[in-house]
Amino acid sequence: MPSEFREDRAQEQRAIELIGSVDHGRVATSMRALPFLASARHIVADGRVVLRMHKGYGYHRACAGSVVAYGADNLNNGDPADGQWSVQFVGTCVAVEPTPGELGLFGPAPRFADGEPFAPVHLRIEPQFVTVHELTGGARHSKRAFRHVL
Repeated sequence: MPSEFREDRAQEQRAIELIGSVDHGRVATSMRALPFLASARHIVADGRVVLRMHKGYGYHRACAGSVVAYGADNLNNGDPADGQWSVQFVGTCVAVEPTPGELGLFGPAPRFADGEPFAPVHLRIEPQFVTVHELTGGARHSKRAFRHVL
């Protein structure tokens, strides 16, 4: 087995391990030829990322059948001393009906999305390209307040 394939497989396994430790990320695609970014709840099932979004927004129509990028991270949650990471999965996105087991992994859906009843729609990404970036050895710093200067 070529070493490049082993490295890619190891990176994909690390990405799956990391993304499984957070619940939400962002999916990027294009709508009407413009870049578009939306948040989504995710799980990992059989090595693939499965997303849950609100059907009422219609974002799933831009994703399904297209190549998308899905990213998640711990950049705002982790202590820099413990390490920070970000992962990205790029691949073809398809609409799916999750199994009962997959639905259980998602947990309860929100009741409302922007004041409207939440209607779930599910998408699966078949990863073709995976990246992992990890930052280690950082130091905690105090958050600076934003000051508006005129």
